[in-house]
Amino acid sequence: MTQGVALGNDQIWVCIVLTLLVGCATWWKVHGAGGRRANSNKEYFLAGKGLSWVFVAGAITVTNLSTEQLVGMNGNQLAVVAWWELSAVVGLTMLATVFLPIYYRNNCTTVTELLEKRYGNVHVRAVIGSIFLIGNIVIYQPIMLYTGALFMKSMFGLGTPIIVLAAIFALAGGAYAILGGLRAVAVSDTYSGVLLLGMCTLVVYLALAAVNFDLSGIPPERLTMIGGPNSPIPWPTLLTGMIFIQMFYWSTNQNITQKAMAAPTLREAQKGILAAGVIRVLIVPPMVVLPGIVSYKLFGPIGDLAYGRIVATVLPHWLAGLFAAAIASAVLAHFASAVNSSASLYVCDLHETYIDPKPDVVRLSRWISLGVCVVAVLLVPVYDGAASIINLVQQLNGLSSMPILSVFIVCLLFNNVDARAAITGLVVGVGIYAVFTFVWTPVHYIHLMAVTLFMSVGVSLAVNRWVFGRRAEPLFGRVARLRRAAG
Repeated sequence: MTQGVALGNDQIWVCIVLTLLVGCATWWKVHGAGGRRANSNKEYFLAGKGLSWVFVAGAITVTNLSTEQLVGMNGNQLAVVAWWELSAVVGLTMLATVFLPIYYRNNCTTVTELLEKRYGNVHVRAVIGSIFLIGNIVIYQPIMLYTGALFMKSMFGLGTPIIVLAAIFALAGGAYAILGGLRAVAVSDTYSGVLLLGMCTLVVYLALAAVNFDLSGIPPERLTMIGGPNSPIPWPTLLTGMIFIQMFYWSTNQNITQKAMAAPTLREAQKGILAAGVIRVLIVPPMVVLPGIVSYKLFGPIGDLAYGRIVATVLPHWLAGLFAAAIASAVLAHFASAVNSSASLYVCDLHETYIDPKPDVVRLSRWISLGVCVVAVLLVPVYDGAASIINLVQQLNGLSSMPILSVFIVCLLFNNVDARAAITGLVVGVGIYAVFTFVWTPVHYIHLMAVTLFMSVGVSLAVNRWVFGRRAEPLFGRVARLRRAAG
């Protein structure tokens, strides 16, 4: 572990004060908007449908950008991993033009509510909501805490155990979600995002200046954007599984879409998504690869320690507290976002369906949020020592992402499909990808995600026809027939 930067008392206070200022600014904004005036799903989970495009853009940006991206992507020390961010424009475009209009038209609170309405079955909503919820609790939230704690430990040379740092992040981040709901989460995302983007862009400049803007001596395979067969992202995967990964993440993932569904109108939400897309393409890619590449030239292959060490090396001491505040605020906002999404999935998809249709939303959500925070902290040690956090996340995603996406695709492209057929396709898809991951991996896992998706859809349609005796009706064919009949 690198020694990092020893924070003096002055810089520690700078970090504390700035982090508190973000919290105070969030409270002031939320309090001024009347953030607690209603005990309802729409108020607590969709901010009363009152987010302007600025806060939609800020919330979406920071929900996807925090220490797991900064630490994980820079930890690869390869330029090619920037494709995770560059290709996100595909997913954001799909969200703005295809999925979001459907969510707004159906007045959805969660993405899974669309499944209930299309399939006419509440259980399919509960199944998918449960999978999203488990993924949040078991994968995303512990990794957020782990990478945030790892970064602080590696940058500042802290002797504090990672589990303790993770618990501090969970306590403070959970407070945003527990006390303020989505409105507080979105506002804190935006404020911390401005600070984070500014400081991380400065780190890019300082890292390049540390090597006189000269990347010579670095192996060409670390600088190329065209991934070879052994690359984390071989270039052919950009045309197969990568497209569907981005579709799932940006268009059907509750953590992302919840922010887009919180705008007062579809047009306002689309403006926010467009702004988030511009940030994603123009600002984020250099932040997630260039410091790692420079760290390779300076320190060699050090993996997920790369970002913390390069920051510790190039950042002036007088800026250390400011940068720590930027990272701390982003981790808190990012974690709070996931906690709020977890609460919304439980309350809307499970509790209101099977336990109490009219619960005290705020009270119940606070208890659920507290519970998921505790579980996330307890699972942090599971990810300690992973070879590559970002690659691990993507591979774990495959177990559920493509099977879940198949359920959405089937309901959006076909009528007359039994929900049980769609769930069968999902279950088979999880099994198929598990075999690909743990038993037999014939090609790159991103290719296998596309294979898993198509097989899941195929199984759903086959089971629908041959087990439940229902013939799926392609929506485009039905529309064409109706138009001909009308003409």
